Amino acid sequence: MTPPIQANTAPSVSFVLLLAALAMFGPFSIDTIFPAFPDIEGALHVGPVQMQQTISVYLLSYACMSLLHGPLSDSLGRRPVIIAGVIVFTCASVGCAYATSIWQLLFFRGLQGVSAGSGLIVGRAIIRDCFAGADAQRTMSRVTMVFSIAPAVAPIVGGIITTRYGWEAIFWFLALFSLVLLAACWQWLPETHPKAARVVLAPRQLSRRYAHMLSNPGYMLLAASASFNFSALFLYISSAPVFVLKHLHLGPTQFGYLFVPVIGGMMLGAFFSGRLAGRYEAAQTVNIGYQVMVVGCAVNIAYCLAVPQVSWPWAVLPVMAQCVGIALSFPTLTLLMLDLYPLERGSASSMQSFMSLLLGAVVAGVISPLLANSPLHMAVGALISAGLGLVTWRGYRRVTARKT
Repeated sequence: MTPPIQANTAPSVSFVLLLAALAMFGPFSIDTIFPAFPDIEGALHVGPVQMQQTISVYLLSYACMSLLHGPLSDSLGRRPVIIAGVIVFTCASVGCAYATSIWQLLFFRGLQGVSAGSGLIVGRAIIRDCFAGADAQRTMSRVTMVFSIAPAVAPIVGGIITTRYGWEAIFWFLALFSLVLLAACWQWLPETHPKAARVVLAPRQLSRRYAHMLSNPGYMLLAASASFNFSALFLYISSAPVFVLKHLHLGPTQFGYLFVPVIGGMMLGAFFSGRLAGRYEAAQTVNIGYQVMVVGCAVNIAYCLAVPQVSWPWAVLPVMAQCVGIALSFPTLTLLMLDLYPLERGSASSMQSFMSLLLGAVVAGVISPLLANSPLHMAVGALISAGLGLVTWRGYRRVTARKT
């Protein structure tokens, strides 16, 4: 096994790639199946609303289990929790491939959600275990840059697989991906949380820990800001089948026309976030990110009002600008939140992920079906989400200002 990484050493390329691959579980599980929605609907005799619930069930189970991934890693160590999650994800993907009814598919999608969070949630704690200050922000930004490729690649891969081999092959692909990752983790993933720093996993203590976080205004405002920040993008991700196939009039192998520019924006924002680390204060970086987001949303609304029928690339470029702002601010928001609980970073990451995923489930299951039929409504929804993120961020700044 690879020896533990010493704090404040420069992150290796292989370490960043491994953490990014672990974080890819989520977007691969969601985005790869989008092109297969029509085929799955026909095979399982269901409609679009039922198919949309495959996202909601995945996110709800992901959210609920996210409350345990971090505490488990605080108690048992980072490495065993991640390896166990990868194993369960592999088995769940095989189950999805064999599903013959919507209920079977929903069950195994839920099992995928239960396991997929281990890589992203525990991976964040690993970064903060190993690095501090500007080094942590740079590492988080680099992981975000690599991880951002997944949502762009996933639907393209899913479209190719579906058209050539059928929708079941998508889940076999996910099983193969997780098997390769399992081998990589077994060989190269270090344990970064020493036994001396671990906390006892007791339900009563865990409940008190979460109750303290929920009653901490600074933590809750940061977690809410990060959640609203990303949900402005997730509205488009969860609505991708309608947005791409209906509004942009593209085919099942052309989801990249949406996801490549969007993820390009995420990578650009993450790059700038890393470049600003150590040069600008954290608050300045977040402020710049939100300014870019709001401008992107406003341009999107203006375009939708001016053009009766949206088209590529003009309907996607404002969303790309939003993503630059999201990726500029999100790494800093996450690090500020983790630094509030330096001895319980896994739990802090879990609670934030729970809030973000719970909001994502609402977006996918409720808000997306309501707004997806109109590009203008989607643009307004994204602006409202960005605005709520900005409001909660400013609330956090006021709370911390009073304390100092």
